[in-house]
Amino acid sequence: MGDWNLSIGTLSEGAQSRLADMLDNAKCGWRQLANVVTEEPRFRCSENEMTSCSLQVLSPTGSPSRYLLERLSERSCTLGFLLHCLKKMEHHEAVQYLTANVMERFQITVQPQAQHATEGGRVVLVCKAIGPAAMGYQWFKGKEEVSPLDITISTLRVSAILCVTTADRGMYSCRVFNLYHEVWSDQVHVKIGESGASNVFDVYPFSSYLHFLLFVKATDKVALLMGNMNYLHHRPLRAPMADVHEMTNLLRQLDFKVVSLLDLNWQEMHSAVTEFLLLLDRGVYGLLYFAGHGYENYGNSFMVPIDAPASYTSENCLWVQDVLQRMQERETSLNVFLLDMCRKRNLNDGVPPQPGQLKVTANIVFGYATCVDAEAFEVNKDDLSNGIFINFLKQRVMEDEKVTVMLDRVAEDMGRCEITRGRQALELRSNLSERRALTDRIQSSGCPETTSARNLQWAIAHVLPKSRNLQFDCGVTVQLGFAAEFSNIMIIYTRILENPKEIASCSAHLTDFTEGLDMDLKMSNQENLLDAGSLLPMEILLPAELPGLYTRLKGLQRLTKELTFTVCLQYKYTNLDEEVHERQTVTVGKPLVSKLNLHEPRLPRSYSASSSFDLHSFSHSSSFPEGFGPSFPASETSSIGSASTTWSYYSQPGVSATPSSPGKLNLPVEDDSPELFDSDAPQPLTTSKSLPHGQVEDLTYRFSNMHNFHSC
Repeated sequence: MGDWNLSIGTLSEGAQSRLADMLDNAKCGWRQLANVVTEEPRFRCSENEMTSCSLQVLSPTGSPSRYLLERLSERSCTLGFLLHCLKKMEHHEAVQYLTANVMERFQITVQPQAQHATEGGRVVLVCKAIGPAAMGYQWFKGKEEVSPLDITISTLRVSAILCVTTADRGMYSCRVFNLYHEVWSDQVHVKIGESGASNVFDVYPFSSYLHFLLFVKATDKVALLMGNMNYLHHRPLRAPMADVHEMTNLLRQLDFKVVSLLDLNWQEMHSAVTEFLLLLDRGVYGLLYFAGHGYENYGNSFMVPIDAPASYTSENCLWVQDVLQRMQERETSLNVFLLDMCRKRNLNDGVPPQPGQLKVTANIVFGYATCVDAEAFEVNKDDLSNGIFINFLKQRVMEDEKVTVMLDRVAEDMGRCEITRGRQALELRSNLSERRALTDRIQSSGCPETTSARNLQWAIAHVLPKSRNLQFDCGVTVQLGFAAEFSNIMIIYTRILENPKEIASCSAHLTDFTEGLDMDLKMSNQENLLDAGSLLPMEILLPAELPGLYTRLKGLQRLTKELTFTVCLQYKYTNLDEEVHERQTVTVGKPLVSKLNLHEPRLPRSYSASSSFDLHSFSHSSSFPEGFGPSFPASETSSIGSASTTWSYYSQPGVSATPSSPGKLNLPVEDDSPELFDSDAPQPLTTSKSLPHGQVEDLTYRFSNMHNFHSC
């Protein structure tokens, strides 16, 4: 039986997030739970706390239910009382889940095997278990606990590695446990010193294994995600925006520094890659994802920019193998390319370019969304959703497995999809020799200056303007807030914060933007994010008496000067019919990726004309180069935010600006069916990329201390 007297906080991270997912709804959710827990006065939430719960949806990382559960945990609310409240609410799904999570016992699915090894060799014992909550583990020789050289845990797999002598002969077993239960594996016999081998996993000299242990960490993890949709001379695509957004959120959970960009021309793609290379260094994991049009000739892959002519050749595109060679020059520990594009031959191309000499390394992984001379399809739907490749990849990318193993499983999943079978299949190419995974932890290098410089170099491209209040002569206060949807797309939110009694009605619109921005004026100043063209599928919950408007600015990489716009206030006095106008001009500098001037040509290879220095040549004794600081104004250092979906937070008066708790992105779910598509009938396929919006899965996001909160 489980111990229901334990605090809510003893639940695993995954269990708390799952409960929050179930409670993030209006009919039977966190508000109802907050009312029920008032049976115990100490659990009563104040008005400010309830408001703070509501405002969690201002951030994609926020969850009102998770915030409420944390407040209850701080007040020592027990699992038993939570279960009582859920039953009273008649939230049967949450009751069933909580009961199973606390009560269900472990089950060992893979038992360790008997081993033979020579003295000084390596013995690997593996135990695999399933269970509902966070697991602990201990290895025993007989009744004595042993401390292996290394114990690794994938999702449910526990491996103990021993460098053995004859004294290590004996019977071994594994204890798997959590706060509620424990289970023991079978005892297995390890024989040492005898010739021959029976059920031997691996036997390596200790020196080789020591070498393995020294090089399994990443000094950092960096990803460049590019999605091209709106082509000038080719069929537009649907899904790259959703795909880049999805991958950004997933990789952020894995502690990747992500640069996410949409709709790039040739120059911008080349410049973006150059800037990406500056973030790479010895020991870093580098990942490049591209969604858009593409082709492959004679083993050479090319990514097509949005300005490619109708009959494009390699000169109009970005050459993947050249990017790989440049990544190798950075001495990265892992180079991953995920290419979500077609690989048909381009008959317009003549002799393919000749790549330079690639280094002989064992750290390269290519994941192609389709096979050679084949197309990458998408379901031809009107709504915005993930493409086929990402729809399968997102279900596996968080697995703690060697990256090639993870992609193999994605390929198997795609192979079971009826609609694409025989037409699209993931292809994996790799020479990766070590067990490197996207989930590997980051272990800082011996040069903290390099790490700090890399963090700052990345942060330069993700500076958001601070939210601000504008005071107008009539006494109205207008608040501006800023959010980054992608590294080159920003959303501006305006709302009336204070309105004098003598003014009957007023509204604030944005106009007169700096030239060069990619924006549709018809979609500016909209009452919700979706009407403004935003991918973020949520509504910000603000009091009805404080309406707000959204404006979405695309193509910030083309901004050649500071962003300036006008706030136009329109209002009427109670005793006058005539509408009065006031205007204020606002300048917010160069936000997000616009600071990198991607529209400007770069010098060849790893030198960037726009960037201040090259991390690769950064020595242990180096300090920050002169001139680096001014490109990152001190006034904006507090505004560093997420590359993809970190909101600039503005609170109501009296509401504290509290960083949101990890939680789910509030997505409207139309269909809970596990099937990939919403109908058994065949769907029309095109070489564009979209799936039903209701199939986008809810995810838990963790943005590694990259919150961007501001309170006025």
